[in-house]
Amino acid sequence: MAGNSGRPNRRTSNKKGATVGSGGKRRRALEGKGPTPPAEMRKGHAKQRAAQARAKRAATAPRRGTGRGGKGTSELVVGRNPVLEALREGVPANALYVQQFIDSDDRVREALRLASERGGVRLVEAPRPELDRMTNHLNHQGMVLQVPPYEYAHPDDLVVAAHDRGEDPLIVALDGVTDPRNLGAVVRSVSAFGGHGVVVPERRAAGMTAGAWKTSAGTAARTPVARAANLTRALEAYRKAGLMVVGLAAEGEIELGEVAALDGPVVIVVGSEGKGLSRLVGETCDVRARIPMPGGAESLNAGVAAGVVLYEVFRRRS
Repeated sequence: MAGNSGRPNRRTSNKKGATVGSGGKRRRALEGKGPTPPAEMRKGHAKQRAAQARAKRAATAPRRGTGRGGKGTSELVVGRNPVLEALREGVPANALYVQQFIDSDDRVREALRLASERGGVRLVEAPRPELDRMTNHLNHQGMVLQVPPYEYAHPDDLVVAAHDRGEDPLIVALDGVTDPRNLGAVVRSVSAFGGHGVVVPERRAAGMTAGAWKTSAGTAARTPVARAANLTRALEAYRKAGLMVVGLAAEGEIELGEVAALDGPVVIVVGSEGKGLSRLVGETCDVRARIPMPGGAESLNAGVAAGVVLYEVFRRRS
């Protein structure tokens, strides 16, 4: 009869209970596993696949140059007019993001044509929320251009390049110049007058942004920009390599035309328009020269001042 079986441990009910000796495994199975992870971290989720694809694209994006000075950071050019101007001026780019179902106009069509003709620029159609996220909700007007990180040269590379060409080094160093347009103008002047490159400090100084590229009018593609961890030490290294360090200062000891060092290997140091050369950089210079300005102007911006000196060097060497 039921319940009177002589077989030990025989189940006499359909009700399930904990198995003797389970060690509490069934209790642990009922414990919570914490909050649900975000979609980007869930295996197989569409958002995780999209995030992985973006990371892969960033990892395989082309890089410029082979110098030892290190890379800058990626930059986004936002808006239809800025994007079109950057493409017209040859600013390097690795991706052009265009909003889905964009209201196309002449600027959009020309930008797409320039990007496709250049080659190496990926055309990516993206929903508006994605562009909003990328630009931190700036007014992108449906177009975003991704500029790859600039790879800076090492200050020593500029001297080596000059010697490889059998020429006396002609280098411009910028001290405290924070406007990228001034940097671009200096790069353009260095290229125009046969210089071998520009040196900028790592901190508190303009870098090779899209604005600097545009002002350089494409010359940044052939004129290297080096970045120095410490500008004073970089100038001291140039002195040991045989270069004369000539600083431009409104209170300079002699006029530019009297500086004999411009005939040989030289590095020209240009300060900011407002503050000029910093104290340590000024003390490192072999000579500080002033540009005569009979018109009464107190100072010149870095781009104009560098252009004046570079022309004087070119005139003498010619």
